[in-house]
Amino acid sequence: MLSKTRQILRSKNYRLFERPYELNIVAYRSKFVRSNRFDDEIHIFYKNGQGQWVYHVFPATTDPGQYWLDNPMHPQGTAFLKKGQYVDGYALGLHRGIYEALVQVKDVTVIRNYNRGGIFNWFESGQPDTGRFGINVHRANESGVVKTIDHFSAGCLVFANAVDYFFFMDLVRLHRDKYGNRFTLTLIDFRDERRRNLSLAAWTSVVASSVAAIANSVINRQRYEVI
Repeated sequence: MLSKTRQILRSKNYRLFERPYELNIVAYRSKFVRSNRFDDEIHIFYKNGQGQWVYHVFPATTDPGQYWLDNPMHPQGTAFLKKGQYVDGYALGLHRGIYEALVQVKDVTVIRNYNRGGIFNWFESGQPDTGRFGINVHRANESGVVKTIDHFSAGCLVFANAVDYFFFMDLVRLHRDKYGNRFTLTLIDFRDERRRNLSLAAWTSVVASSVAAIANSVINRQRYEVI
């Protein structure tokens, strides 16, 4: 997985951090749509003191829960973080003033009124919105594992397992103590890639059908003229 993730980052000209315990935080949005489920992943990787790569994968969500989809706080709709790399966009702080988390400190872009079924949209459906919306990286419950998102995310990236999250926080503090309180978050959207592929396949089929119809028309016309 390390090789694949590094390849993706380099193919997109995204930054890759290689100093000891300098965190690479990469969220993968699943290509499958399972509403209200923790079906995404947050990947954390870094080099240790011996220069060896260490790689962790944690179940999470990059999508808001069904509660906030049904009850949006924003008049334009609930936010989905847009794919991309947000360099130095996060810092260790307090989520909602309650507990430590990675909190948004620079502008990010979100998509509102997101249409999950819109396979004919070449890019993200919905309306982009850029600003500071409190799109944080935090946990669900204080203990245990949560399976249903519901109210735990209104657009934030959320760890399903509290133990995973506390381990992540230890790594965050180590990074902060060595390199300062700034973190880069990268979101890779496999759902958008799947939509692109489906769109391409659908349009290819439409074009092929049109070409076939035109060819048949020409052939039939030629036959008529010969007769």
